[in-house]
This record gives sequence, structure tokens and C-alpha cells, in this order.
Amino acid sequence: MIELVLSKIKIDENRSEQVIVLKEREGARFLPVVIGIAEVNAIKLKLSGIEPPRPLTHDLLLTTIQKLGAQLKEIQIDKLENNTFYAKLVLSRDGNGEVKVDARPSDSVAVALRAGARIYCAEEILNEAGVSEF
Repeated sequence: MIELVLSKIKIDENRSEQVIVLKEREGARFLPVVIGIAEVNAIKLKLSGIEPPRPLTHDLLLTTIQKLGAQLKEIQIDKLENNTFYAKLVLSRDGNGEVKVDARPSDSVAVALRAGARIYCAEEILNEAGVSEF
């Protein structure tokens, strides 16, 4: 797995798409991922430092994970099929091993930013879908 960081958020008004651009932490490749407007807003809200008066969905999920005695260790973008990315939330439970939960990459990134968790991508996915410029 290769560690990625959130590089930028792009809005393509011509195609009505929102894209998060993840970049290799130790490299030069980028991984653009098309996501929904709700997830873009959740990511932007976290990056802006604004605290909503009530928990939003990604905050609620992270709090639930923590209240159940687990923590979000990392996320893994682990599959690309028919131009759709798949990801896993990797949860650790106080000495009881790890649990992987299927999730969309957009939701995974939104939760990872809230938890301070690392973002990883399978090398074969980055080889297939990664780009050198964005």
C-alpha cells in the first residue's frame, strides 16, 4: 500500500463533477477521485475548521466508532472496478485485532480527515488510475 494525502479539491463546472485529488506522500503521482457534492462539503467543512453545532454524518460515524471502543487506524483504497473505486475503513479494537469495513472512498476520506487517520492506496490501483499531473 502507498500512503496518499489530500492534495486538492477540484470542481469541474463543465461536467458538474467534484474531484478530490490525492497525492503520493513520497512520490509524484496523483489519484483523482470523483465524489458527490455532500462529501465535498463535508471535507471542505473539516478543512475550514468550522465546527457544526450538531454532529454531521461523518462526525457521527467517527464518534460511534470511538464509543464502541475502536479507532480508525487508516483507510485503504483497495479496488478499482468499472471506473469505480472501493475502499475500506480499517478499525483497530484495543488488542482485539482489526476490522475492515467496506466504504466509499469519499466517505472514507471525510472520516479519515476527522480522525487524523492515514490514507493508503493499493499500488496496482495507483499504477492503473494514477496520473503524473493534475
